[in-house]
Amino acid sequence: MAAESKIDPMHQFQISGFSGSLDGTPFIFTNSALWMLIVLALIFVFMWGGMKRQLVPGRWQAAVEGFVEFASGLALTSIGPEGRKYVPWIFTIFTFILFCNYAGMLPFAVVPGAHPFTVTSQFTVTGLMAIMSFAIVLIVGFWKHGLHFFSLFVPHGTPKGMLPLIVPIEFISFMIRPFSLALRLFVAMIAGHILVDVFGNFIVSGINSGTAIGYFISAISFVFVMGVNALELLVCGIQAYVFALLASLYINDAVHLH
Repeated sequence: MAAESKIDPMHQFQISGFSGSLDGTPFIFTNSALWMLIVLALIFVFMWGGMKRQLVPGRWQAAVEGFVEFASGLALTSIGPEGRKYVPWIFTIFTFILFCNYAGMLPFAVVPGAHPFTVTSQFTVTGLMAIMSFAIVLIVGFWKHGLHFFSLFVPHGTPKGMLPLIVPIEFISFMIRPFSLALRLFVAMIAGHILVDVFGNFIVSGINSGTAIGYFISAISFVFVMGVNALELLVCGIQAYVFALLASLYINDAVHLH
């Protein structure tokens, strides 16, 4: 009985295969892969339905155009006129992260076996997007500036005597960018879902206790869960924006060596 009532908030993040064992071949179709395909399907439907090119756009087309204009504005504001080249990548990561975040919030858990999987709660996923963004920064920096790209680690106006101290600090701060970029999104997504799961278990346990104190705890936990869910809806959008914004700013450093 104790094992059955034990709260395990990390179970929702466990990657499981639909066939075979994860200890064997790596080519196993998992719940993470399934939800990435679901997200890609949702994005495809969203983009396909909004690309009618009507002179007077409907709501769907206006929503898609709003997404594109948002990504374009973000790139142009952060990078400048050269940012147009990077709009496809900024749009891709922003849209993918946003849809992944909100897909993980869908209330499918009311149906047994249909619990949504938050793809962005996996560090491998956020890490891969961060590494790809960082790779673009390195490729653009060396392609555009050659070895002069290393001047990025020498802030303008730094006294020569301070260079042995400043350059290593700047280099380390530059190299941890992909890690911090991936970790920020990963932690934000996993923390909110853990809180909802823990206090959701408090609601069930309080009701099952059949006592007045249990009902009171359940009511307080329910209010807390509603608040956390509302906050999570906001965080889902903010984290997608922050990831795309930081990726734009990092590309800006490679383009202009600021």
